[in-house]
Amino acid sequence: MALPMVAQANESTEVKKLQQQIAELSIAVAEIKQAPKVKTQGGGVKIKSNDGNKSFKIGGRFQLDYNRFDGAYNADNNGKTGSDLFPRRVRTYVQGQVDNWDYKLLLDFSEDKGEITLARLRYKGFENGPTIKLGKIREDISLEALTSSKHITAISRPMLANVMSPYFKYGASAYQYFKSTGLRYAVGAYKGGSFGTNGQDENGDLNLSLTGRFTWSPIHNKGETLHFGVWGSQRDMGGDKLSAKFARGEVRNTNVRLVNYAAGGDTFAVDNMTQFGLEFAGVYGPLSIQAEYAVRDVDAVESINDSSYDGYYVTASYFLTGEHRVYKKRGVFNSPTPIADSGAWEVFARISQFDATSNNQGTETEVLTLGTTYYLNKKIKFMVNYLLSDVSGPGAADLVGEITDGKALTARVQYLF
Repeated sequence: MALPMVAQANESTEVKKLQQQIAELSIAVAEIKQAPKVKTQGGGVKIKSNDGNKSFKIGGRFQLDYNRFDGAYNADNNGKTGSDLFPRRVRTYVQGQVDNWDYKLLLDFSEDKGEITLARLRYKGFENGPTIKLGKIREDISLEALTSSKHITAISRPMLANVMSPYFKYGASAYQYFKSTGLRYAVGAYKGGSFGTNGQDENGDLNLSLTGRFTWSPIHNKGETLHFGVWGSQRDMGGDKLSAKFARGEVRNTNVRLVNYAAGGDTFAVDNMTQFGLEFAGVYGPLSIQAEYAVRDVDAVESINDSSYDGYYVTASYFLTGEHRVYKKRGVFNSPTPIADSGAWEVFARISQFDATSNNQGTETEVLTLGTTYYLNKKIKFMVNYLLSDVSGPGAADLVGEITDGKALTARVQYLF
């Protein structure tokens, strides 16, 4: 009889051990479920709490460009062929969220010294109300200027975006998106410091700009988008002279900037400027079309110099491998995720024009860009663009002489980390 009793005792001990192991395992599983989630998809490292109320992310981008250009782009060297290899952007960022607050710091190291590109603090706690952000932030000007350089279709933005947008400025703004209707608004006030002003008038008072943008996307489905937008900006120049070198002609680091309102004349002091623009974008599967038109009206200190400049661009792109551009609720586009492991191919064409002529001076520039992009994955892509430019207007001879057309081949390798 003793043997069965010993066996029963041993069996009871084993059951208790097994129950204890199950209890310990349950505790471990619960702890794992509560542990922060770590993601590395798409570049960078993101750590997020289980409840989603706290997060931290670090990442960046590296863009290495090669340019080869001649003609008007290199007119100061008799139009001969010039070339350059350089890091266009070397940026790293940290961003985080704590409940209704989030922050982001973006640093750029592509120039000789580091620069704070963006420093943003944002509050999203108003129920059915706007999001508030302040710091060094983007002004809500131009669909293309607001789209991150990681996601733009061509290597360089069109002239319109570079002329009209100051990109990142210190200020504060409020914006709100209504998902059911696709409506979004944004309004903000910013410190000056672009287009020739140092941000203060002769009395040391701030020059301010007031900027607003309104967008509507009546269709915003996956792979199918229709976007309309309008924006405006009133800018105090404080009597400073408007910068003559508006834009480079869509090629970085060239010898001559092709958009120049003072060519054949002179710069002049400006009291204030009014800018406004119209946006359109449509996506139907792999096909997308994007276009903008914008005007800058300049009120000079001496009214005889009052001027008006305008420009436009139209871009058409097509994904040969079936992907589509990704529309975001803030009224901009992101890059697609390749469908196949072999990557994605995109081809595009863009016509761009900017008229900086007025009062018998300045240039009018047109640029045709053809390009292709290969997306190896979400982190790496390769881009090649071919550009043809033409410069005309009363100031063309002073800017480029008899060399009124130019050609360029540009290439980029982009890596997100």
